[in-house]
Amino acid sequence: MSTEFQDAHLAEVKPLVEKEEAITRLLPDFDVQEQDVETVHGSVHVTMCGTPRGNRPAILTYHDIGLNHKTCFNPLFNFEDMQEITQHFAVCHVDAPGQQDGAPSFQAGYVYPSMDQLAEMLPGILKQFGLKTVIGMGTGAGAYILTRFALNHAEMVEGLVLINVNPCAEGWMDWAATKISGWTNALPDMVISHLFGKEEIHSNHDLIHTYRQHIINDMNQTNLHLFVNSYNSRRDLEIERPVPGINVVTLQCPVLLVVGDSSPAVDAVVECNSKLDPTRTTLLKMADCGGLPQVSQPAKLAEAFKYFVQGMGYIPSASMTRLMRSRTASGSSVTSLEGTRSRSHTGEGTRSRSHTGEGTRSRSHTGEGARNRSHTDTRIELTPNSASNAEQSSPKSMEVSC
Repeated sequence: MSTEFQDAHLAEVKPLVEKEEAITRLLPDFDVQEQDVETVHGSVHVTMCGTPRGNRPAILTYHDIGLNHKTCFNPLFNFEDMQEITQHFAVCHVDAPGQQDGAPSFQAGYVYPSMDQLAEMLPGILKQFGLKTVIGMGTGAGAYILTRFALNHAEMVEGLVLINVNPCAEGWMDWAATKISGWTNALPDMVISHLFGKEEIHSNHDLIHTYRQHIINDMNQTNLHLFVNSYNSRRDLEIERPVPGINVVTLQCPVLLVVGDSSPAVDAVVECNSKLDPTRTTLLKMADCGGLPQVSQPAKLAEAFKYFVQGMGYIPSASMTRLMRSRTASGSSVTSLEGTRSRSHTGEGTRSRSHTGEGTRSRSHTGEGARNRSHTDTRIELTPNSASNAEQSSPKSMEVSC
């Protein structure tokens, strides 16, 4: 498919909450319930935001090592553009066993679930909350868990957003490096080097300090060590790119792969992309972005997620008032967007639509005055995941840098 991208100078949009508060506070716009759910492999802490709707999936999130659902996803879900999207969905946040705030240490002799077992906990969570299907959003270890879940229970997963996913088992050189660093570095340092790239660690001191303090002060260190060991002991997902006439293991749902250009997971995500069905997969590589795109670039990720779920047949564009307003309604000077962007539509092949800025498009910026920066305006549409379109042609995959 043909895709054109044009540079636009947009004023920076800030999250609704700032700094340390942003990674732990959830804005009180949702009906929130928290409970410990008993599953086949033990108890797991779950936070449900909003009321499940029978005619559409819930968004199911799973965090990375060293994080929980608050520190991993609150900066994204607190972002105003994302809230405009999530008003249409219930959101189910899963904390890996013992990783939630205030978690007590496990009893002596406790055997932490393997990554495969963590994935097998999810059907019990869906049953507990009456969820039939989900759109999964996972980061790192959480992305691996959701991928394994989708491979084992394809009927429960309508789509996946996988950030920093690594489909491979830890190689022996990685294992040796982990063991050696474990002798010389504290656990928080090991986790930080997993979450963030070297450039980010050396340049973004405030962000690294915030997350380091969270790992040290808020995470149960014993429980975290068990989760890290479980992730480092993961199996290869053994997924393969589909070949006509050959039965292979692959994901059956639309997939959006996301990685920052300075993330330590770039190579792993690119390899994962090479193993997935190109007609169902989009790789989004974010420029000027490190290991946690949902924290450093929530606006871009929210927009990508919007087009992802719209491509699945959810959220008509007419309902996206805040996102449209953010591009059209402010008085800051912005470069207008003109020209033709080609989109792929199921059953219709590829056709062009003309998109004009109708003057200037902008975003308001609060605090520190208005600052303009250049970024790539990304448009993503994927195939609606519905029975009526099951036999129609799917769009080709695309790699997008923004």
